[in-house]
Amino acid sequence: MQHIEAPTPTSEANHPPSAATTEPRKLSWMRITTELTKARLNALVVATTVVGFLLASVSTIDWWRLTIAMLGTALAAVSASMLNQVIERRRDALMLRTRRRPIPAGEVQPGFVFAAGCLIGFAGFALLVLQINMLTGVLAGANILIYVLLYTPLKPRTTMNTIVGAVCGAIPPLIGWTAVTGRIDPAAWVLAGILFVWQIPHFLALAWKYREDYARGGHAMLPVYDPDGRITSQVSLMTTLLLVPLVLSATVSGLTGWWSAAFGFFATLLFAALAVQFARYKDDRTARALFLGSIAWLPLILLAMVLDRGPVNVTAFLSGRPNDRIFEPNSPPPTETTP
Repeated sequence: MQHIEAPTPTSEANHPPSAATTEPRKLSWMRITTELTKARLNALVVATTVVGFLLASVSTIDWWRLTIAMLGTALAAVSASMLNQVIERRRDALMLRTRRRPIPAGEVQPGFVFAAGCLIGFAGFALLVLQINMLTGVLAGANILIYVLLYTPLKPRTTMNTIVGAVCGAIPPLIGWTAVTGRIDPAAWVLAGILFVWQIPHFLALAWKYREDYARGGHAMLPVYDPDGRITSQVSLMTTLLLVPLVLSATVSGLTGWWSAAFGFFATLLFAALAVQFARYKDDRTARALFLGSIAWLPLILLAMVLDRGPVNVTAFLSGRPNDRIFEPNSPPPTETTP
């Protein structure tokens, strides 16, 4: 469901493959399943769904409901990944880093993967609708459609595909949130916004490293059309800096507390410092550092938000009682009773 690529950049994209890398691999259904489902990448998708669920569950956590939300999201994410690989099989065969995926490598038939992807996607949608609520199921189904019918066809046509892909990455935390509340509150949009913006410098750093391979596959990624890296690095820097007010707005909107805001502020400044280096040098080394920094930044920020979850009562803070919290985001502040 997310468009972010999980593997750490290597030098493979810039060098011809050796004989060892072109010889057939031993047929392994475990490996084939892992690659078709993009297991590592979609583990991140499920993790952001869990974050959305936990942040919406300020007081108590319904663990069974969380399990269903995770399973439904995983099925939807797997469906999107499988259908994407069916559509992109010819372009995958042209790229060094993707040509050994199961479909272009001839290890599995695209018709089988297409049928399985459709069934798995419907199962995820139905599970969320029947066991959680309609809105949660619709979000998961919409994410599959956006990923497969918009993001995937746009990849060879326009550099704006990254924006569309970032929408897919922003929806999973909304799935977790609506699984608890049945609605999308303003604070949920803040969480989705953080995921949306984070994906842009994360992916551009990766795409810069693999720009030659993306060009080989005919993908319209920004670094392919930006040989000197000026636009790529500037967009990476601007979006990284945009994360500063977004992280702080999580506290302002009542999503998290003060400790999360303080940690997020300084962590994001460090993240932005890596983007500054990329903007200054525009090379593979600084792009790699930015990519790795983005991988470290996201789980740390989300963990801080979960540990410090629950809205802050600003009135109580100003009156000298900073530890008072409102445990129902949409309810009025508790009233004090006279003994």
